[in-house]
Amino acid sequence: MVGWTDAPADLSDLAALDRLSSYLPANAVLVSSDLIRAVATADAIQGGRHRLPHDPDLREINFGRWEQKLYSEAEAEDPARVRSFLETPGTIRAPDGESWDDLAARVHPALDRLTGIAPTGRPVVVVAHFAVILTALQRAMGVSGAEVLAHRIDNLSVTELSLGPAGWDVRLVNHKP
Repeated sequence: MVGWTDAPADLSDLAALDRLSSYLPANAVLVSSDLIRAVATADAIQGGRHRLPHDPDLREINFGRWEQKLYSEAEAEDPARVRSFLETPGTIRAPDGESWDDLAARVHPALDRLTGIAPTGRPVVVVAHFAVILTALQRAMGVSGAEVLAHRIDNLSVTELSLGPAGWDVRLVNHKP
């Protein structure tokens, strides 16, 4: 479980980074989490895009005392809590960490702030983490945490959400350019 650990990204697939950068709108505003794996990924795809300051509210979920443990190690300590945390994400917190609902309460306002920052007509590219992407997708789809966890989010993939008069719309999930 890697959440707030400031671990580096594997950015060795330069062709994938080039494809991703070329796929993203050239006029986009770019922002990332402040964790080095997101910052380095944003650096690699920035091109000529305008960059906003790194945003700590876009960090991955905080696994607390489960941080950097294997699922089996955390489960050995507290099997019921780990199963509830993963199978019915919501109010169950990792010890000294966040719940799924805590994460959403941190991420959603950050994303809402970004919708007001971008100049009219300019998309915002957010370089973030698995659970951050899924909480945004959950809100857009209006589904439960358990339902949204069924989605796969690969590294260097694009999940595209748009905000219109009727609310959030899901355009792409886990697209690999």
